[in-house]
Amino acid sequence: MKTKEITENARAVHLSDGSVYTISMSHQLDDRWSTQLFSFSNSWESDPAIVMGKRIVPYGHNNDLPSVIRRIMDNSNIGPGILQRKIGLQYGEGPFLYRDHFDRETGKIIRVPVQHGEIKAWLQTWDFDRYIEIATTEFMHTQGFYTRWYRNKGPRIGGKGKVVKLEPVLNTWARLGWPDHPEKRLENVKKIYVGDFENNCLHSGISTYHAFDKRDPFRNPVSMSYHNLYSFARAFYPVPSFFGTLKWLATASEIPDIIKYLTDNGISAAFHIHSPQGYWDDKREKLLQRFPEETEAQIDKRVSEIKEQLFRSIANALAGKENAGKFIETVDFYDIDGNLCEWKIEPIDQKIKDFIEAQVKVSEKADSAATSGMGLNPALANLITNNSFSGGSQQLYAAKFHVLTDVNIPERIIFEAVNQAISINWPEENVKMGFYRKIIMKEEDVSPANRVAAQA
Repeated sequence: MKTKEITENARAVHLSDGSVYTISMSHQLDDRWSTQLFSFSNSWESDPAIVMGKRIVPYGHNNDLPSVIRRIMDNSNIGPGILQRKIGLQYGEGPFLYRDHFDRETGKIIRVPVQHGEIKAWLQTWDFDRYIEIATTEFMHTQGFYTRWYRNKGPRIGGKGKVVKLEPVLNTWARLGWPDHPEKRLENVKKIYVGDFENNCLHSGISTYHAFDKRDPFRNPVSMSYHNLYSFARAFYPVPSFFGTLKWLATASEIPDIIKYLTDNGISAAFHIHSPQGYWDDKREKLLQRFPEETEAQIDKRVSEIKEQLFRSIANALAGKENAGKFIETVDFYDIDGNLCEWKIEPIDQKIKDFIEAQVKVSEKADSAATSGMGLNPALANLITNNSFSGGSQQLYAAKFHVLTDVNIPERIIFEAVNQAISINWPEENVKMGFYRKIIMKEEDVSPANRVAAQA
C-alpha cells in the first residue's frame, strides 16, 4: 500500500489489489490552523493578543482571519466570482453627490443629484476612486474596513480645521487596540495599530494611531477609524456572512484536483486480459528448443520478456483516444486434450460514472451553500442549479430584490467616513455621497423608441 498527495487536504491510497481510495481530511491550509477555526464555541475576543508589546484585539483564533479568507478564496472556483458580482451590484453606476428630498406628492424620500464644484475638487486632491474601490472590496470580504484620516495644519496655529484626505488601510495590516474600559465594545477602543500582522510585524514594526473622534475631529493630525457591520454577540470585529460556508468552499475546491488525479493515474485496471496457458506452454517449448544451453531461470526470464512485450502492445492498442478504431486479432486453438484455448479481453466496470456523478453532486451542493451564505441569489451568480440556468426574468427580479434589500446598509457603512468628512468640511451644505443605480425595467416596459436608442 502506498499513499500519494492530491491536494493539501486530500490523499489517494493505492492498495495492493489495484484499487484506489481517496481521503479528504479536515480542511486545514497549514499547521497553524486549529479545529477551532470554524467553531463559535470560543470567541477570539475573550482575551487580548500581545504583538510587539501591544495589547490588540485578535482577529480570528490565530489573529489571521483576513489571511484565511484570502487563501480560501484563492483556491475557490466560485467564491471570488460571487463576491465580484456583489461588488458590481453594490457599485452600480458609481459614486455621486446628492441631497435627500421629501416628495410630498408621493410621500417618498428621493435623492436629488448635486453638482458641488468645491467638494468635487476636494475629492480630486486625493485618490478618492481608489479609496472607494478598496473600501467596498474589503467590506464585502470581511464586513469591515479601516480608514486613516489626515487633517490640515491650520488647528496648530489656531486656524480653521479641515479634513485633507482619507486613506484606506487593509484588514491584513490593521488591528484594534484592546480597550482599557472593562466593557468590551468598539466605541471604547482608543487606539488602532498598523503593521504586517501576517508576519507578526517582525519586519514592519507597529505604528500607533488614535481612534478618530467625530466629536473632536481635529484633535490629532492623523487618526484612524474602523467601519463595520455589527455581528450579533461580537464586540469588535464582524463575522462575514459566508463564514459558515468556508468549509463548503474548501470542499468544492478539492473536487477538481481529485478528479484530475484519478483521471491521470486511473482508479484500477481498465481491462482484464485472459491469455490461454497453452499459448505460453507452446512459447516455452519453442524457447527450450532454440536455447537448449540455458537454464530454467533464463528461459523463464525470456518468457516474461515476451509477455511484457505482448501486453505492452495490447495496452497501446486499448489505451488512448487516438487509438479509437483499432482492433486486436487473436487466434483460438485446441490443445492436445481437445480443450479450447482462447484469448479474452473484458472491460472492467470501474463505476467511473457513479464516482463522477457523486463528486458533481457534492460540488453543486457546495456551490449552492456558498452562494446562499454569501447572500447572493444563484440567478445573479451565474450558477447552474438542477441542470438549469436562470432565465432573464429570474435574473431581473433577483437583481431588483437584491437592490431593495441588500445594498442600503453596506452603502451607508462604505461611505460613512466620506460623508463624515464632507459634513465636517462643509457643515451647512447637507450633501451626502452614495452609489448611483439606474432603475431596472422589464423589457416590455421599455418603449420601442428607447429600446432602439439603447441598442444604438
